[in-house]
Amino acid sequence: MKGPLVDPESVPAWLRPLVEISGKLDSTAFTRFTPPEDELTRAASVLILFGHGERGPDVLLLRRADTLGSHAGQVAFPGGGADPEDDDAVATALREAEEETGVDPSGVRPVAILPELFIPVSKFAVTPVLAHWHAPSPVHAVDPAETAAVARVPLADLADPANRFQVRRPGTTYKGPAFTVNGLFVWGFTAGLLTVLLELGGWAREWDRGDVRDLDVALRDHLLATD
Repeated sequence: MKGPLVDPESVPAWLRPLVEISGKLDSTAFTRFTPPEDELTRAASVLILFGHGERGPDVLLLRRADTLGSHAGQVAFPGGGADPEDDDAVATALREAEEETGVDPSGVRPVAILPELFIPVSKFAVTPVLAHWHAPSPVHAVDPAETAAVARVPLADLADPANRFQVRRPGTTYKGPAFTVNGLFVWGFTAGLLTVLLELGGWAREWDRGDVRDLDVALRDHLLATD
């Protein structure tokens, strides 16, 4: 299932465009990857939680612990693999978000489901769940062994051209969008998804797509600047 979970007119005006368009999208709006027919995938969900803070609309992000075996140190949406006890993708997203960030699910209203997206590296089939944080609660890194930091990042900061560029991996065909914002270095799956959401939500600004940096160098420079 994909598309709105609620009447788009019932969500704040700044979030309405995303809810309205959610049912018209397919995976190609976000990624070029499709699950191989002969390969098993694992179901997962992420919670794309939009709130409204002092500086306008924002989104909840976390930085994974540097000691994790996969995607160590990367910035991500709260989320993870589905458990047998989860009723659906929404339940997975809410459970994972609570476990990772301590967010109170009672203050979160799921409003739309985006198309399932395949991540080749981990072989996850990820369902993004859009939600409105109508009653924000305190958040923090619940388990430092899994989560290093949690932050509400204003969409205006993500859209700021000064915080945007592209990264590439020398020796590979990979090139994709990246952000440095609020002490976070965002790239990969999360940056790609944010890039599309900024466009669809009407928050995007023109930025220099010709600014392409080697991933390792950009990450090193970021770490030096934030030490």
